Amino acid sequence: MKRIVQYLTATFATLLLCKLGFAQPAPSPAATGSTNAASRQPMPSYRLGADKPAPRSDKNSQLAHEQLVEKAKQGGIDIYFEGDSITRRWGTKDPQYSENLANWTTNFFGWNAGDFGWGADLTQNILWRLENGELDGVNPKVIVILAGINNVGTNPGGEEKVTDITRGLQAMVKVTQEKAPSAVIILTGIFPRNDNMAVIPEINQINANLAKMADGKKIRYININDKLADKGGKLFPGLSRDRLHPTVKGYQIWADALKPILTEILGPPAKTDHAPPPSGDPSLNSSLNATPAKKAN
Repeated sequence: MKRIVQYLTATFATLLLCKLGFAQPAPSPAATGSTNAASRQPMPSYRLGADKPAPRSDKNSQLAHEQLVEKAKQGGIDIYFEGDSITRRWGTKDPQYSENLANWTTNFFGWNAGDFGWGADLTQNILWRLENGELDGVNPKVIVILAGINNVGTNPGGEEKVTDITRGLQAMVKVTQEKAPSAVIILTGIFPRNDNMAVIPEINQINANLAKMADGKKIRYININDKLADKGGKLFPGLSRDRLHPTVKGYQIWADALKPILTEILGPPAKTDHAPPPSGDPSLNSSLNATPAKKAN
């Protein structure tokens, strides 16, 4: 009887506080469908601002930016690749991606291609890099853009998220046009990611928006997702290392889509190449003054 009275008293007090606006009743495990406290936490909401330039704060990314600015100053670049880790891993000197670099060289040697991707970047980080020296004075003939997958993330966010990421990619096109007005821009549709299939519809919507940006002349659009994945967005076996980043076979599919456009604009590749040597992850070659660093991905 004593326990019943205590329970009724506590329940009455909670209801009174709720009515007065001082508390909210917590859902019971049965109501949430789980007894796991972590699973009852709300999903993190999508943060807007994909079109607002923002620098990375970690030391390794800052050093990588300095490295890429110096790479840009070397000149000799006719094809400028921009993006996040998917782009970066193709043309980096990091030893764990040596097979990718061999594929990059096979496909682009003689066209003077430079890779300016950086791992884990959002569109706003890439925008900041572009606005702070990484494209200044380069004057490439072609700019290849693949970005936005880190903004997509693994949690669905709805139409507002799709619109925001589209704005971020539009801003990237705008700044590249301002920095390199004579360049042809090749927008590449965002690749499928399979670590949460729920975001595939959002990727498809963003890509549909990108397709509308193309004019067939100064802005081209390619989408290779039908060769990377089935109709539901599930990646075909052997084309991804980790349900996100391509294998060499995946990169070759991207190269096969790019090369006809590159040949149209640049002609066949020359027997020599004048692009700067590939860059890599600073954390692999420096102690970074003992400052904790985020390695590139």
